[in-house]
Amino acid sequence: MKAEQPINLSTNQLINYLLHLADNSLIMGHRNSEWCGHGPILEQDIAISNIALDLIGQARNFYQYAATLLIVNKETEDSLAYLRDAREYKNCLLVEQPNIDWAQTILKQFLFSTYQYHLYRQLQNIKDEQLKAIAAKALKEVTYHVRWSSEWVIRLGDGTEESKKRICRAVDELWMFTGELFEPASYELNMGINFLLLKEEWNQKVRSVFEEATIDIPAENKWHQSGGKTGNHSEHLGFILAEMQFLQRAYPNSEW
Repeated sequence: MKAEQPINLSTNQLINYLLHLADNSLIMGHRNSEWCGHGPILEQDIAISNIALDLIGQARNFYQYAATLLIVNKETEDSLAYLRDAREYKNCLLVEQPNIDWAQTILKQFLFSTYQYHLYRQLQNIKDEQLKAIAAKALKEVTYHVRWSSEWVIRLGDGTEESKKRICRAVDELWMFTGELFEPASYELNMGINFLLLKEEWNQKVRSVFEEATIDIPAENKWHQSGGKTGNHSEHLGFILAEMQFLQRAYPNSEW
């Protein structure tokens, strides 16, 4: 995506930030959609499918806004979602991790939704009215996502021996990807986000739910993975994009 004319720094940062937010929601939504028809019970199959739709809807709103700023490139929400390579995606590593089982899916959703909730609350204080409006709409959806996923974390952690083992294994496998959420990339620095506060609020919610679920919080100084925000992804993203982008790449300019 090379512009035909220079984009000033503030606009360029906004575009990259919008793509970051969109990519996070799109990839997480795609991961959740993998459960459609495979949920443990019908009610929860429908619930996680609806959450997937919420996230993809959020991604669409962010992509649409970014496309208006990239009008000289003739970008659209579809081209931004389906015609970029893996290195151009700016999603955090957490959302692209495989589902493995229900416990890992639930924990990933809880960790990410809690982050989204407090991030979107802060975005209510920024000057960009369109981004503020998108975040306000998404916040209503994410409030439910946090409640739903946190109830499941508690159910699994304080449930059977097997469910406890699985949710604890999920913590061990996913915790290393949470530190990146609070390490701002260059395009996040001037967006008015207080990352120290964001991490503090996230920690408070996670600790509260983990305590009720009788799950131990990993050590604070534990090493974290990072790089997704700047295009350095795990091998999992390539497989996601191969599936998600196949139709558009095989049959260019396809439309619903």
